[in-house]
Amino acid sequence: MTKTNKMLPALKAAFPYTIPIFAGFWFLGITYGMYMDASGFPFWFPLLMSATIFAGSMEFVTVSMLQGTFQPMAAFLMALMINARHLFYGISMLDKYKGTGLKKIYLIFGMCDESFSINYTAKVPEGVDKGWFMFFVTLLNHLYWVSGATLGGLFGSILHFNTEGLDFAMTALLVVIFLEQWLKEPDHISSYLGLALPLLCLILFGADDFLLPSMILILTVLSLLRAVLEPRCSSADSGRF
Repeated sequence: MTKTNKMLPALKAAFPYTIPIFAGFWFLGITYGMYMDASGFPFWFPLLMSATIFAGSMEFVTVSMLQGTFQPMAAFLMALMINARHLFYGISMLDKYKGTGLKKIYLIFGMCDESFSINYTAKVPEGVDKGWFMFFVTLLNHLYWVSGATLGGLFGSILHFNTEGLDFAMTALLVVIFLEQWLKEPDHISSYLGLALPLLCLILFGADDFLLPSMILILTVLSLLRAVLEPRCSSADSGRF
């Protein structure tokens, strides 16, 4: 089978899985692009950042970093804390990425929550090359985000309207994620910790410096409590089936 004969069936099989991602990525991407424009950046900033960083929450945070003083170590630690979950995603995908050749480089770079979820759980149709299927899932999701962010940057520079409150989009997204997680939890120990520990750091370090200590403290406390929390989650999951 030629390379083209492998690619086209894989693209056709991957595309339907990414349609729901398209809607979400375009909405958030356009919002992000308009937020960048409202913050004083030209449209090519969200274009380049979405193409090279490809981490939605980190890209929103980067806006404030670009407006502040140059602190490379703080930026590194922030990126590490925000995207640390990808370390575990990557470990779980080691077997699935075997035999994908050079595509593995892009698969590693382009892994996001949504692409991981599809590539990890989707049943690749018979006769479709698994490596190309995962490649196109990742590529399509990447293109959705880049195009949305670019359009947002362009719309923001062309359409002039009151953008006050637009920066709340990321906060609203995280609140929704928190509420969904709350509904799935057997108990709410981790959620309570996620609220209490940042509040403690806010009191100790102030509004400008509490974020990194909060994330470090949350990671440390949850790691220490892992032996207690994991059995609770496992027993709750087993009770659902």
